[in-house]
Amino acid sequence: MSGPRASLAPGYTISRILKGGWQLAGGHGPVEMDAAVADMRAFVEAGITTFDCADIYTGVEALIGEFLRRLRADAGGAAARRVQVHTKCVPDVDQLPTLSRNDIEAIVDRSLARLGVDALDLVQLHWWDYNVPGWVEAAGWLEDLRKAGKLRHLGLTNFNVDRVREIASAGVPVVSHQVQYSVLDRRPARGMTTACGAHGIGLLAYGALAGGFLSERWLGQPAPPEPLENRSLVKYRLIVEEYGGWAAYQGLLHALDAVAGKHRTTIGAVAIRWVLDQPGVAGVIVGARHARHLPETVAAASLALDEEDRTRIARAQESATGPAGDVYDLERIPGGRHAVIMRYNLHKSG
Repeated sequence: MSGPRASLAPGYTISRILKGGWQLAGGHGPVEMDAAVADMRAFVEAGITTFDCADIYTGVEALIGEFLRRLRADAGGAAARRVQVHTKCVPDVDQLPTLSRNDIEAIVDRSLARLGVDALDLVQLHWWDYNVPGWVEAAGWLEDLRKAGKLRHLGLTNFNVDRVREIASAGVPVVSHQVQYSVLDRRPARGMTTACGAHGIGLLAYGALAGGFLSERWLGQPAPPEPLENRSLVKYRLIVEEYGGWAAYQGLLHALDAVAGKHRTTIGAVAIRWVLDQPGVAGVIVGARHARHLPETVAAASLALDEEDRTRIARAQESATGPAGDVYDLERIPGGRHAVIMRYNLHKSG
């Protein structure tokens, strides 16, 4: 089965819905290898052939590497050739002041080994601390590794508008930028869409389902008591608060439910489709520990929202008071409530 695709660069297309890997990382619960591989096969069979992971997602690159190994062993490896894997390059915050070209190459080499591939399809650079310069140089080192054949394409993740422009203006051929984007978090629309469009950079959106908060499970329900059951809920509960609080979020959820009922689909499918329809968005990354919600994910690809639907959602969003600022700025506030849940030195701790 094939699904809708987007072009990030000449000769390189991705499925418009990508399978995210964060939910499979250590800290989200145990993962059973055979079940995880079977779920990955189900996504590929459904036309979702592009996978997103990161060097700091504990165990995920190795898990996808095993999946690819098994695919290559099947029927001459035809299915494996349909798959694209996007990973990240996330140097530890403590490493930034002394970061070198060799450090960047070591991160890339480790990802190559874990995934068991000759070249990485896409490597997305993240930089924890703007008070420590060096992100342009790091992007340039990744470009050198691209020219050397260790990666095919270069992307960014969680940079703000000024830094994206700075890197692109330095001549680094960035093809994508991964950002948080949802009906709850519209920060990319404030300038990132324009900045990326000017440089031919496609947006890859994560958080479209807000860690599961954009689903029927929470419709009409009270705010969950703490402690929340996983890190994803902790992260996106904060986004709900930034949006305007539980009441405003419930108003949006009811609007999404009305649209879903009209189209005989789910809130999640509507939430994904809304992001897919935003200017500049090449793909939406849907995090999933398993394939249980695959049907609604696939449904989002073919769902067509009309003007009435878009107006209903926009009216509900009028009560929003945030999140404020540029992409990932709230998450960068030292000691802030978004920052304190981050893990900044996963290479060292791993």
